[in-house]
Amino acid sequence: MTAPPRSLLLLVAGPSGAGKSTLLRWLFDRDPRLGFSVSCTTRRPRPGEVEGREYYFVTEEDFLRRREAGEFVEWAEVHDHLYGTLFCEVDRMLDAGRIPVFDLDVQGGRKLVERYGERVVSVFVLPPGPEVLEGRLRGRKTDDEATIALRLGNARREIESAPEYRYWIVNDDLDRARNDLSAILRAEELRSEGQAPPQWPDWASSEGGDSA
Repeated sequence: MTAPPRSLLLLVAGPSGAGKSTLLRWLFDRDPRLGFSVSCTTRRPRPGEVEGREYYFVTEEDFLRRREAGEFVEWAEVHDHLYGTLFCEVDRMLDAGRIPVFDLDVQGGRKLVERYGERVVSVFVLPPGPEVLEGRLRGRKTDDEATIALRLGNARREIESAPEYRYWIVNDDLDRARNDLSAILRAEELRSEGQAPPQWPDWASSEGGDSA
C-alpha cells in the first residue's frame, strides 16, 4: 500500500440527505488507502447497520465515561444523540499510512479542524435545494415525521456553515459530484506543503551536461 505523500485527513460534511455516504462509498471502492473513521454513537442501529462498520454503538453511560477520560478528538450532540471520534481510531489509520475519512456534522468538523489544522481537507456537500433534500429524507423510510422535521431544521443551520469549508460540492449530478470529490483529494495530495523536495543529480557538474 502506497502511503499518501503527506498526512491528510478527509472531512466530508453536509446535512442529512445531501448524499455524503453515497459519494464516500464510491470513493472507497476506488482508493484502498482510504480508511473510514468509525464514530461512537448512542443512537440505536438502523436496519442493515453493523457494529464497527457504520458506528460503534454504545450506551450513554459508556460514551460519557470515554468523554471524561479524554478519548474523543471531537464529540457532539446531534439529533438528540451523542456522537464522537476516538483518538485511537485516527491514530490507527495514520500509523498504517492510510487517509482517515470523516463523515461528521458541522460541530464535529469544526473541532476536527481545530485539532489537526491544515491537514484536514474539508468538503461540504450541498443538496440542489430544499425540496430535493426533503424527498431524499422521506425516501429513506427510516425516520418518522418529527425526525424528518428536525433534520430539515438542522439542515438550514448546517448549510450556513458551508463557508467554513475549503471545498463545496453541489450534489445535483451524481457522476459529476463523484468526480469532483476524487479530483479534490488528488489535488490535495499533489500540494507541495509537507512533502520532501525532489532529489535531482547535480547536472551542472556532470560531464557533457547540456542545458539546451
